[in-house]
Amino acid sequence: MKPYVICLMHSSLDGRTHPSRWRPKGAGTDWFEKIHDELGGDAWVIGRVTGSEFARGKPYPETPGERFPRENWFARRDAKTYGVVLDAQGKIGWGRSDIGGDPIVVVLTESVPDSHLAGLRGEGVSYIFAGKSEIDLALTVEVLDRELGVKRLLVEGGGVANGAFLRAGLIDEFNLILSPAIDGASGAPFVFDSAEADGDKRAPLTAMTLESTRQLGGGVLLLRYLIQNDPQAVAK
Repeated sequence: MKPYVICLMHSSLDGRTHPSRWRPKGAGTDWFEKIHDELGGDAWVIGRVTGSEFARGKPYPETPGERFPRENWFARRDAKTYGVVLDAQGKIGWGRSDIGGDPIVVVLTESVPDSHLAGLRGEGVSYIFAGKSEIDLALTVEVLDRELGVKRLLVEGGGVANGAFLRAGLIDEFNLILSPAIDGASGAPFVFDSAEADGDKRAPLTAMTLESTRQLGGGVLLLRYLIQNDPQAVAK
């Protein structure tokens, strides 16, 4: 089974997602957490780059030691909400087991070293496997549903992670908080982006329906779109 997947992002009018670069400054930047809470996800997911911003530790040293089976491992299964981080090669040393009270669940590939698994276990960080060397996002959401009962998943960037979910045909709804500000310079991340290897791949969208437009105040809009994907793109 696949959870209902909602992408939530906050951007300037030119689609950039770093508010510190926006002008004028501080345009509607206090809305993201409020809308996040309103959407009521069972879990939220971010990519490795965004996840690294929350890390408090250093990468776990590669030392010989115990070997671990490539099987899902959970420190907790009783949380109201989980924070899921895509970290295919196991680059992040956490130094914590939760983000804002939400237990961390790391999505790995089977290529990670055993020392990384030992580090995660030592810090009480849950992990799941979703691929040999590259993350299979359809498998990821299936495992989150089956193992943790995630029925409503919030995809919250960065742009490369968002774009990967979009191209996999997994996003059912897109909520965009649109602020009356402009970045206007090169180098800032976009709402949806891709790694260089995926630069020529297109999302399998067949329709987008504007479900609602909500004024949040101060010129800030919340746009809610329902997304229809090509059924062949979504793993059954």
